[in-house]
Amino acid sequence: MSARRKDRAEENNGFSEEEQERRSAEDQATSSSSSSATSNPEEPIIQNIPESVDDFLRNFLRRLGLTRTLSNFEVEWYSSTQTSSSFFIPDALTQRQILQKELDTVHRDTKLLQMGVLEAAQSLVRMQRERDFHRMQHQRVSEQKNSIIKDYKQLQEHLENYEVALKQLEEKNQAALRTKTLLGLQRERAQNLPESRLNQDKPKEKPAKKPSTQSFSRQPKIYRLQNPQLAPGKSNFQLSCSIRAHHQPISSIALHPSKLVLASASDDRTWKLWHLPQSGEKVGQMLLRGEGHSDWLSGCSFHPDGSKLATTSGDMTVRLWDFSLGRCVLTLTGHSQPTWGCSFHSCRHLLASCSADRTAKLWDVNSRCCRLTLRRHTASVNSITFLPSSDLLLTCSVDKTLIMWDARLGAGTATFCGHQHPCNHASFSPATHAVASCDSRGVINLWDTRKPASPTAAVDTGPQGANQVAFNQSGKLLAVASSDGLVRLVEVDACNVSSLTGHRKSVQSVTFDHEGGALMSAGSDGEINVWF
Repeated sequence: MSARRKDRAEENNGFSEEEQERRSAEDQATSSSSSSATSNPEEPIIQNIPESVDDFLRNFLRRLGLTRTLSNFEVEWYSSTQTSSSFFIPDALTQRQILQKELDTVHRDTKLLQMGVLEAAQSLVRMQRERDFHRMQHQRVSEQKNSIIKDYKQLQEHLENYEVALKQLEEKNQAALRTKTLLGLQRERAQNLPESRLNQDKPKEKPAKKPSTQSFSRQPKIYRLQNPQLAPGKSNFQLSCSIRAHHQPISSIALHPSKLVLASASDDRTWKLWHLPQSGEKVGQMLLRGEGHSDWLSGCSFHPDGSKLATTSGDMTVRLWDFSLGRCVLTLTGHSQPTWGCSFHSCRHLLASCSADRTAKLWDVNSRCCRLTLRRHTASVNSITFLPSSDLLLTCSVDKTLIMWDARLGAGTATFCGHQHPCNHASFSPATHAVASCDSRGVINLWDTRKPASPTAAVDTGPQGANQVAFNQSGKLLAVASSDGLVRLVEVDACNVSSLTGHRKSVQSVTFDHEGGALMSAGSDGEINVWF
């Protein structure tokens, strides 16, 4: 430092006083700026100098043979390191690499942000399009809703205006259908009367004049009592044999139209055909067995020609089975609840079924489609049956009513109201105008189809429920399947009741043979009892 000062003094000697003052001022400013620069704490100071810088300088001076310079460098280097850090030389390469890494990181973050912004912009555009689409859809649906509400109000007003007129027209229609049905029945019965009875009813003063239809309707009982085919049937029965038909409860039995063959439907999802034993025989023979329903069977009915069998089931279907083929040839689907029973029309191609979905349906087995759906009951329809050789159809329901329908028009012709409990079954008399129905408390009501307003007689067999009723061929004797395990016989005219004991559990179904001399019953014990 002394040599530097000497050189500076010699230089100053060669200048004037003004220049020397200027130079001294500059030296003071330079020294003050350097001291302020070294004392500024905000300036980044590299405290640790990498070892590679020292080695590089030592190797460089040693190769050049500058030993004194090397020794001076080492003295000054280490002494300056211990006293002050103002003479450190920053590592530009290391600093550049650090800055480059930071710059790369900033570039990557910038690209990620740009991509995120682009995706957000695309999502925004997509959501705006979806918003516009849904807004248009909402507007369209709102317009449709307003239009439908307007139409509904107009239709409601229209219905209120015509409600009275429709009610009057319905009453007139029912009255006309009832009159037409009764006239048809009277005409059919008049055609079947013996010629001798017709001659007896002719007035003596006018022998050539034929009696009118009204003359027959005035004395229907006289005609029926004098018909030799309608004599009262056998009323005392004894158990002849018992057939172990199924291992689970039997829900229904049906007799073949012309042969002593009985069909049974059971909860085991099968139906069977049995050859009934004659009087004195003790064994029944199984002829055929069928299965295909996916749930319990509830009813069965023979085709009028006896070659097929229709069954109903808890799987909501009606199936038609061909005996010659030994398999199901038709499955009718349309009910939304279990089907309870079925019945064939005498025309052979119409089949009626009833269901827990509150409806009854008429099926055309030739075209395999539903022709009519009868809706009038407000609860499950438990039974359905056709009047033989007629278009009249009878249904009973849990809503405690019976309805007689015209199958051609699909309209109800009469409603029977009188039960206090749900109706389980109803049946026509094959020879009279009588109808019998039973309910869940064992009450049997007898009705006249010409006077449906109230029952003509009532028999209480309760408190256990009555499950099914069946007339014999004369219409004078009624068999009742009771839940207490008894088969009850009701004399229609006198309303006398007798009981047959033979089942261990509830009796579910009863039927007479073709002549009324035998009675078949089946129940929850899986047995078929034959009574003679």
